[in-house]
Amino acid sequence: MITRILTGLMIVCGILAIAGHYVGPRWIIYVFKPLTTILIIAIAFLGGTSAGPVYKTAILIGLFFSLAGDVLLMLPSDQFILGLVSFLIAQICYIVAFTSGQGFNFKLASLVPVLVYGVVVYALLSAHLGRMRLPVIAYMIVILTMAWQAWERYRSLGEWAALIAFIGAVLFVISDSVLALDRFRGEFGAARALTLSTYYAAQWLIASSVV
Repeated sequence: MITRILTGLMIVCGILAIAGHYVGPRWIIYVFKPLTTILIIAIAFLGGTSAGPVYKTAILIGLFFSLAGDVLLMLPSDQFILGLVSFLIAQICYIVAFTSGQGFNFKLASLVPVLVYGVVVYALLSAHLGRMRLPVIAYMIVILTMAWQAWERYRSLGEWAALIAFIGAVLFVISDSVLALDRFRGEFGAARALTLSTYYAAQWLIASSVV
């Protein structure tokens, strides 16, 4: 019951955070953007430990670094690099979670689509990256590895929790792809709504996989 209440509150706060980017005032973003992630953290915290304590701990640490990234990216001053580092650490935590108990799975068949996606996104961004090229490449490698290992975990376990974690990982990749395209190739109106809606859905699904 409490998880459903937290999920409902998370949806409301997420909608308000998105609306704040379009209609203001700015304080709405400052309040509801981190609050949405805090509610997602609470959902993960209240989850069980059937996947093991390492899984739950790694997911929770990843969510806390995501919260730090949220705060850094919403500040008036450009803290993109620090935000990128925070989310990179979060992705590493998720990799630790998805490989806990199973180890790192290297399957070429599942790696190929991940590589193809990465090459396409990088090709779209390459000419616009400048000094951000290496940080962006590093982050792309880590987040795509995270999604790859989420799939391998689901393929290995076949469990509902592993499936929703994988769907969350895919949505996270989509969210960050839209964010990167909006930042480096040029802003477009729907970017904030697409980025945040897929981001919150991704984090909620990953948090909900802690059962």
